[in-house]
Amino acid sequence: MELRHLRYFVAVAETLSFTRAAERLHIGQPPLSMQIRDLEEELGARLFERSRRKVALTEAGLRFLEHARAILERAARAAEEARRAAAGELGELRVGFTSSLPYSEMLPALLSGFRRRHPEVRLQLRELFTAAQFAALAEGELDVGLVRVGAQGAPPGIALQELGRDPLCVVVHASHALAQRAAISFAELAEEGFITFPRGAGTGLPDLLQTLAGAAGFVPKIVQTAREATTQIGLVAAGLGLAVLPAPLSCVRIPRVRYLPLTDAGAEFPLSVAWPDREPAPVTARFLAVLEEVRATPPGSA
Repeated sequence: MELRHLRYFVAVAETLSFTRAAERLHIGQPPLSMQIRDLEEELGARLFERSRRKVALTEAGLRFLEHARAILERAARAAEEARRAAAGELGELRVGFTSSLPYSEMLPALLSGFRRRHPEVRLQLRELFTAAQFAALAEGELDVGLVRVGAQGAPPGIALQELGRDPLCVVVHASHALAQRAAISFAELAEEGFITFPRGAGTGLPDLLQTLAGAAGFVPKIVQTAREATTQIGLVAAGLGLAVLPAPLSCVRIPRVRYLPLTDAGAEFPLSVAWPDREPAPVTARFLAVLEEVRATPPGSA
């Protein structure tokens, strides 16, 4: 039994005329009659009572009609969902992002914009350091990632597009001698103790801290490590040292903390979008398209 047999049967059942059904189906009446006979033989039941004057459904035909309609409806729905999934309008998208992104305008605007445009795509979000996102992309556990690395920092097999750079700031205790400054240079921090991420955390900030300090002529003294940026801010509030973090985190308001912009060249943290280095899947392509729209929209105007 094929779907065409069901379509032919439903057409005859709804018109109660082989002639009108054949016209609806754009086939000849003899082939239609043959197909219905083949269906009845396969089922082992007569579906229609035929006479010169009329065609009527048998009891078996009435029962079969209900199921035939349901099967055709489900088949049409399955085909439509397959088409929409192939076009990226349905399904699931697994998105990685770094911990500082929710504090920026980029991630909230991107996620809300994507959900408005594609409400039937389920977003699965994972907060991961950059190195962990690269590993997840390589293993097929993520579809796309928002990572803190520049355009040249992609490992083999990963496509990367740099989106921009966030300035870095120094987080200091409110009682610190520099706390009232409008901005500072890294050279002024040579005698300070720093709070930063552990080396193996998978973020580039410890390396960037070393680079900025080296350019300023000193080796930074690390007094504490913490895996969460907000934890680092809390430790600054406790007076344990200074932290160097992306400027979007300055919206985290904790008593006894100040955020000071850095004036040094290179005191910025790149943001890029990464995906497996092949033609993006349709749903990933739609995500990247929304990302381009968000980038082109002035902050606060969305």
